Amino acid sequence: SMFPGAAAVIHRSGTVNMITLLFTSAVAGLLALTVYQTLAYPFFWQDLIYYLKLLRYRRKAQADMHRGIITYLDCFLQQARTKPNKPFIIFEEQTLTYQDVERRSNQFANAFRTEGSLTKGDIVAQFMCNEPDFICVWFGLCKLGCEVAFLNVNIKTKSLLHCIRSCGARALLVGKGLTLEEVLPDLMKDNVDVWVVDHTSPSEKVKSLLDKVEHMLGETLSERPKADIMSNFLFIFTSGTTGLSKAARVGHLKAIASMAFLPMCGATSDDIIYITLPLYHMSASLLGIGGCIHLGATCVLKKKFSASHFWKDCVKHNVTVVQYIGELCRYLLNHPLVPEERLHQVRLAAGSGLRSDIWKEFTNRFGGIKIREGYGLTEASIGFLNYTDEAGPIGRASYFNKLFMPFELLRYDPQTYKPIRTASGRCIRVQAGEAGILVAPLTAMNQFLGYAGDKVQSEKKLVRDVFKSGDVYFNTGDLLFLDDRGFLYFHDRIGDTFRWKGENVSTTEVAEVLGSLDFIKEANVYGVSVPGYEGRTGMAAIVLKHDSTLNGTKLFNHLVQTLPAYAWPRFIRIQTSLDVTETFKQQKVKLVQEGVNLSLIQDPLYFLDQSQKDYVFLTVSIHQGIMCGEISL
Repeated sequence: SMFPGAAAVIHRSGTVNMITLLFTSAVAGLLALTVYQTLAYPFFWQDLIYYLKLLRYRRKAQADMHRGIITYLDCFLQQARTKPNKPFIIFEEQTLTYQDVERRSNQFANAFRTEGSLTKGDIVAQFMCNEPDFICVWFGLCKLGCEVAFLNVNIKTKSLLHCIRSCGARALLVGKGLTLEEVLPDLMKDNVDVWVVDHTSPSEKVKSLLDKVEHMLGETLSERPKADIMSNFLFIFTSGTTGLSKAARVGHLKAIASMAFLPMCGATSDDIIYITLPLYHMSASLLGIGGCIHLGATCVLKKKFSASHFWKDCVKHNVTVVQYIGELCRYLLNHPLVPEERLHQVRLAAGSGLRSDIWKEFTNRFGGIKIREGYGLTEASIGFLNYTDEAGPIGRASYFNKLFMPFELLRYDPQTYKPIRTASGRCIRVQAGEAGILVAPLTAMNQFLGYAGDKVQSEKKLVRDVFKSGDVYFNTGDLLFLDDRGFLYFHDRIGDTFRWKGENVSTTEVAEVLGSLDFIKEANVYGVSVPGYEGRTGMAAIVLKHDSTLNGTKLFNHLVQTLPAYAWPRFIRIQTSLDVTETFKQQKVKLVQEGVNLSLIQDPLYFLDQSQKDYVFLTVSIHQGIMCGEISL
């Protein structure tokens, strides 16, 4: 009581000390938490930011729906209203603004309505190469409420007829320069109206379109049929690596979701986006063109991919974003150096199917381009995106991502490729690092509308009673695996794995190992049946680099260092080029059928002679020795 001031000072300093102690404890705790988070969950913030971006996109889509912007076409019309003079498509020497495409698609719609009597619900097949009128024709048909079926321009007679019939098209639109002579009589029998997108027609059975379009008004259509968000929008044919193509139904919901791909990769409205992929494929039409529309960006469209023109086009048009698929990046790496590959302004490459070895080489050679590797399917809305800079994965399986898009990886039988079930009939989730079949539950947001005219194949894509009675999952037919850091990797497509010596062999893995040798340009790996052996033994069709020969001992030593013995290809087939589908997926069916049949194969064949540690020429006597079991594999 004698020193009230001193007591107050002591009290205050005690309080300050307590606050300081609490503050330092909090800071230390936060630092410890940050260190723990960095070590245990290094991608936490990237996962969270990506999840928030997804939520923001979903909220925007919901807000747009309240404003009447429900479909892919509605998004385009909105951009044509708000950015009429912005360049939308640059093709060769042509530039079309958003308004130009809007007016021209109106002219097509009016021509189809008056000359072709097309109405809502009609299915129309479109058989056209990449050009601005592909988009104008498509949008014109959408404005009438027609469902468009995109046909692959490379398909021949039997496949072409199969595609037109399976989707139930009542009209066919053919691009200038594409021939139909062989199927015309059948189309006439099927009462399919055939139009050519040209001023004149090569046959009286085919109607010309452009001469009619020129006389049509480009004004907005007086009445446009309302679209149901849950209904079908398009038919896109899944590339037939294993037989005839299937017409996958693509709903309005899936089309709208696809438009988010480029924005989620980091593209903006200021970007100039280079699209060389075929528009009849989902990657170009929904992700590429759709992404441009969503952003209000400009697209440089190419008739088809050309490795020699790629970087020249990028420099000429100030391209900032490129879209890739499959082997396109490898074709660019195989091309000799051009000065433009270091003069471009490309900052982002977005796509799918990029192997990790090519990924690293691509960024090293072409100047630090950011890669955004994704995974998606034509038939369903399941998809992933690798938004980190880790080379190789197709995406992340974070807690947040599974909240937004649930999926499972199931243990499978390597003989039947069907999910393994427990005694109670339920499926089993795989462990980290183990490849499993990717499946996704069917929900209102993840629809599977099936394949047109093919109930059997549609049902085959469904897995029922997976974890509980009555649940239904979509089977992607792809094998993925998850590492212990939460990264997802593409392992193989079902059918691209074969079993040999009781082990599963991944064709993709073996192809990567072969492709890393300096004398091998390309490799396609598959399994072939040999009498007297269980499963299938490995075989590789390879293309040698220019002026190179097969170095069998070097190949053998390389395999010893990189792969287990069961994964070594026992046979090598040397080809001048590999068979691929239009999206650069390797064709294996014919190679598997021909196996090591000397009467069917003209190409040089080599056999792995382990005693000589070399690949030796497959003579008739060696072949006979293998077939009768005298020479063991």
